[in-house]
Amino acid sequence: MTLDDADDRSVAAAEYVLGTLDPPARAAFEERLQHDAALRAEVYRWQDRLLPLALRTPAQEPPAALWPGIAARIAPAPIDAAAPAANDALWQSRRRWRAAALLSMAASVALAAVLVLRPAETQVRYITLLQAPETQRTGWVVEATTGGRIRLVPIEAGAAVPAGKSLQFWTKPQGADRPTSLGLVDAGTRLELPVARSPGLGEQQLFELTLEPQGGSPTGLPTGPILFVGRSVRL
Repeated sequence: MTLDDADDRSVAAAEYVLGTLDPPARAAFEERLQHDAALRAEVYRWQDRLLPLALRTPAQEPPAALWPGIAARIAPAPIDAAAPAANDALWQSRRRWRAAALLSMAASVALAAVLVLRPAETQVRYITLLQAPETQRTGWVVEATTGGRIRLVPIEAGAAVPAGKSLQFWTKPQGADRPTSLGLVDAGTRLELPVARSPGLGEQQLFELTLEPQGGSPTGLPTGPILFVGRSVRL
């Protein structure tokens, strides 16, 4: 897959969000994400579509015997080369087949408990979609990894910050008594900082961007309107 074709890019982004890329493909995809804003936007669009489905059902620990049973059911059946292929015209495109498989997988997520199949990791990854409170438009994404970095990534250029004002980034872990400032942000500009700057990192952690006086809040707490807000989801 070259990722130069729009359909290929969309399929690869969906596979990345669903966790179905093999390790080499995932590593190559993440490398390209670092400098391809359009590809990041495609990933965020798929996260917008699929993450709400995952949140409809509570997390459950699957029985130990479940995966072997699933693997046995989905094992490909032998293909009879002599059998007529009545639907060859519909499945002649490898791209269409993969897209259909992804849509089928998304439907399964909506109808059953979500089983996230991924290699064991020592680090836990979280993602937060920051949305405008009034329109629910996603303007920023927060990516964070325990023991690693917090990345605030704009999806679009966005509106300029008014004169005499600053955009300030905040977080508040579950159970914390007050928000903590993570610094000032330039509109439409990526921000990266160590996780250690945050008082914690976990599920349902609040992240928000507020409009503050130039130079930041004078009180150490949010004083201006909330422009974008969201809560973290574990990947």
